[in-house]
This record gives sequence, C-alpha cells and structure tokens, in this order.
Amino acid sequence: MNRRPRIALIGLGMAVTPHARGLLDLADQVEVAYAFSPSEARRSAFAQRFGFPLCDRLETILDDASVTAVAVLTPANTHLDIVRRCAAAGKHVLLEKPIEISSERAHELVALCRRAGVTLGIVLQHRFRPAGMALTERIASGELGAWVNCSATIRLWRPQAYYDEPGRGTLARDGGGVLLSQGIHTLDLMLSLAGPVEEVMAYATTTPVHRMETEDLVCAAVRFANGALGTIEATTAAYPGAAERIEMAFVHAGATLAGTSLQLNYHDGRRLSVEPDHSAGGTGADPMAFPHDYHRAVMADFIEAVSSGREPCVTGEQALRVHALIDALIDAGRRGGTVRVAPD
Repeated sequence: MNRRPRIALIGLGMAVTPHARGLLDLADQVEVAYAFSPSEARRSAFAQRFGFPLCDRLETILDDASVTAVAVLTPANTHLDIVRRCAAAGKHVLLEKPIEISSERAHELVALCRRAGVTLGIVLQHRFRPAGMALTERIASGELGAWVNCSATIRLWRPQAYYDEPGRGTLARDGGGVLLSQGIHTLDLMLSLAGPVEEVMAYATTTPVHRMETEDLVCAAVRFANGALGTIEATTAAYPGAAERIEMAFVHAGATLAGTSLQLNYHDGRRLSVEPDHSAGGTGADPMAFPHDYHRAVMADFIEAVSSGREPCVTGEQALRVHALIDALIDAGRRGGTVRVAPD
C-alpha cells in the first residue's frame, strides 16, 4: 500500500518552481497528485519542466478524498477564498506568504483553518537557512547572554519591469509593497530570533525609482518587548541589490546574519562562521535567483507535521505576528509618531 501523503499544487505561476523542485527531491516522502491552474498556457509551460499530473478545475482536487494536502501558490488576494474551500474539504494547507492582503483577511483565514481542524503552514523559508538555525540554537543555549540590540537591513533591487506586471505592487492584489512582498521573510526571521516588537516609529514612501502604488522604501526605529532597541530598513530601490542583514548585539557576543551566512564573534575572542551558499538570493532583478533547498525544507517540515499531527515550524499564528509588525510600520510611516504593534 502506498502510504505517502498526496499533495496538490494550486497555482503554477512564478512561485511554483522551487516548490516543484523540492517535491521532486521528496518523492520518497510525498506524492504529487495534481498541479492545478485555470490557465492552459501555464499548465502547458509547467508540463514542459515537470512531469506531475495536471488538472484544470479546483474541484478535481477538492473532490478527491485521497488528496491529503494542498500547496496554495496563487496571488495573495486569492488566498482566503481558496483556503476556505480547501479547509472545508478537509485538506491541510501550505500557504505561500503573505497570508492575505490585509491582517483582517489573514486573521479570518487562520481562524477558519483552526475551526476546520486542518494544519496550516506558511512559506517563510528563511527560518530554514542553516545560518539562522545556528544562531537560533546558540540564543536558546544561553551562551550569548541577553540580547540588547537587533536591526534588520533589506536592500533589494527590482527594476520597473517587475512592477509593470498587472497587479504587482498594488493594494488590491499584493496588499503592500516591499514589506509584505519581500521584507516579510527577513522580518519573520528577525521576530523568531528576537521576539515581538512592541512599538515603532517609521517613514514609508514610494521613491522616484519606481512607478507603483505601494511603498518601496521604509526606514524605522523599533522597540522590542524586552526593551531593546533596533532599526528596520527595507527597499527594492537599491541597485544592484544586496544580501539582507540581521545584526544583533548580545551581552557576550555580536552576530551578523547576511543572506545565508553567519558571523558570530564572542567577546572572549572565539568566532563561529557559517559560510554562504553563494546563491544570488533573489536580491536583484531576478527574484527567483535562489536555490530550492529552503523551500524543500519547508515542504518536508509541513509533510512531517501533517503526518505526525504536530504543528509546522511556521504556523498561521506566528505569521500573523509579522503581519502585525508590517501594519504598524506602514501606519507609522503614513501618519508619523509612535505606533504600537497589535498584540497577538
């Protein structure tokens, strides 16, 4: 008997490639039942690269009781409606970030999955980078001492052609700009390392570099729940793009995460390095210029969580925290002053 769980891919656009490659690597753990898009052109293009079964109706997936889970890889403004139907059909859901285009819709989505009793995992793959995992382990061990400062710098490049795609960078389809579409990954990792942000002061703007509805530059000062201070800078106007950075100061050490690398310098002279994987990291004009290793890790964690009944590494509730931080940054950038981050 084939005991592998069966998963269906929903959405065959730009986001599907690292997921599909990851599923090929995990063929001994999970079976791809369907790859769905309503677009014949996208199904045809996908079929030229991957040999998974195709379907042209969402109902095919929903009505197939053998399908254990779905990976929803569609634009953010479609997530709530698709996930509602999948959860009603008893399918566990792995959802591409962001959860939805607004925190209100995101909360509704997370709540409906809880009510339906289905597992919800969010694709925030920076959590699975070895460098970040190494720093997480050392923070948890207590060897670094208390942390006193944490700052995130996200200096990416997207040409105007990127935003010329219909709907991209709009509130209606994406829900936001650099924070919700790009910075969310680094901000999620930052929160997983440093804990919640309590309040922010920020500027947010759209620079002359881009013609777009939403923000492409945000600069902020933040105060964390433990009283520590930090800064956040995020932009897609920094040609040619650079690795995202999270820098932390501890009582006994200093740490810098730069893309997929870690430099940890102890006050006693010891050093720890995690070397980068040498991928471009999606920091420049090609947003998909990164290896699929971390998406594979997200998928493997999700499948194991579904099979064992535990929570995935990044739950819906955890992802709501980064949505709340982004809301506060945008709110502060629009009206000035100090804005408190909504509690969990």
